[in-house]
Formats: sequence, structure tokens, C-alpha cells
Amino acid sequence: MKKIMVLAALVAVCFAATTAWAGMLQIKGSTTVLPIAQEVAEAYMSENPSVKISLSGGGTSNGIKALIDGTTDIANASRFIKNKEVSLAVGNGRYPVPFAVAYDSIIPIVHPSNPVANLTLAQLKGIYKGEIANWKDLGGPDKKIVIISRDTSSGTYETWEEKVMKKERVHPGALLQASNGAVAQAVAGNTHALGYIGIGYLNDSVKGLTVEGVQGSFETTLNGTYPISRALYMFTSGWPEGEVLDFINYVLHPAKGQPLVKKSGYVPLY
Repeated sequence: MKKIMVLAALVAVCFAATTAWAGMLQIKGSTTVLPIAQEVAEAYMSENPSVKISLSGGGTSNGIKALIDGTTDIANASRFIKNKEVSLAVGNGRYPVPFAVAYDSIIPIVHPSNPVANLTLAQLKGIYKGEIANWKDLGGPDKKIVIISRDTSSGTYETWEEKVMKKERVHPGALLQASNGAVAQAVAGNTHALGYIGIGYLNDSVKGLTVEGVQGSFETTLNGTYPISRALYMFTSGWPEGEVLDFINYVLHPAKGQPLVKKSGYVPLY
């Protein structure tokens, strides 16, 4: 229901008439949303050659901090803004406005040689708490599990903490990575590793696991049957105007930005 309400609100503004203002757009934040932003920015600049868009990652928390500080026009976020972040923004004279731009599933990944194919939420929590330490306890080889996790500035980490860990902290022995790509690379290079990434980062170098017997896919993300899914956002400071509004409308447009969401490997709104 929450997803439907967010989508309905966005459809109402998606086709607002705008006039592009030539200039520079700064977009910072989530590495999960970054592939979407890259695809859309390239297409948008091709149609609007007078506009230059600067993109950087750094994680959701850093993107929202940049929005609060006034050093970015758009903050990419793989989670919703926190109340304390809203308070900081308002105290700085800025009023964050959310736009859901896509949906995502967080997929546990292992090395392709690992025979394990499915884990339950309880097993994932046990592994990341350090209570399950050997693959043999999960039907795999007699090898210690190498835990790969995102760093705490990541929205992906916070979604994992909420939906898998149930607010309990990840084991301090976990190897922290600064991006989805770094997690995928670390797991691809270690036959005993377990990590988690956004669905858009899945590739042949790693094997995605099912969770509770459900494969993370476009269909299971949209219908809610995959248990670790979420909306992806772009935040603006106040209601967007000019070039910023034009770009947001481009991302949300069912014939422009949304096909690029799918091209990026993520789940379109429509």
C-alpha cells in the first residue's frame, strides 16, 4: 500500500510542464542508485546538450548530508530519509522532498562455485551476527564463512540491518565495503565469501541466492513476495524548480527515464 501511495503521488507530478534552465546539476549519494543516475544523466544530457551533470557516489548518508549542506542538487538514496536528517535539513533552511524512482531487491551473493542456493532470513541473520560461522552448517563445504557487508553510511546496509538483522548489529568481524561493486568484486574473488548487493549489480562473477525459497526478480520485487526489497529515491531541497524539476520528471517519465531504470537492472515504477 505504501508503494502504491508513493507511486500515485509521483504520477500526479510526473508530467508537470517545465522549462529547462541551462546549467550544471550536482547529484550525489547512493551507489545503488548510481547506475540509474548514470544512464538517465547520459540520455538527458544528449537531449539537453547545454546541461552538464556531475555524478558521485559515497553512500546514501553522504548524499543526504550533501543535500543538507547545500552541496548537491539531488541526493540519491537507497532508503528513506531519517527524522534526524529532516531536522538537520530544516534547521539549515532546507526541506527535503522525496521522489521514488525505482524499486530494488537486495540479493545475497556467493562465489559461483558455492553449492548453497537458498538461505532463510534466520540463517542470514545468524551468519551476519557471527552465530553461524561455517558453510557446512548450511549444506556447503567445511569452510569458514567470510562475511562481506556494506559500511554504515550505506542505505543498503541500513535496509539489511532493518529487514534481516532486525536492528541488531552486524558482526564486527565482517569485512566492510564502500559500494555494491566492491562487495561483488570481493565475493567474486573469495570462494568462501557471502555478501549482499542491489539487484542491478548482479553479474556472472557471483551467484545470487534465493531467500526463503523466493528469487529476487522484477516480479517478486513488485508483488512484495521477495522479503528484502525497497524503494529507491532521489531527494531534492524543497520542491524542485527549473533544471532539477526537468531532470526529476525525465527520470519518472514512463517512456524516457523508466526504461533506463530497467536497463540499469532495477525495477521500474510502472
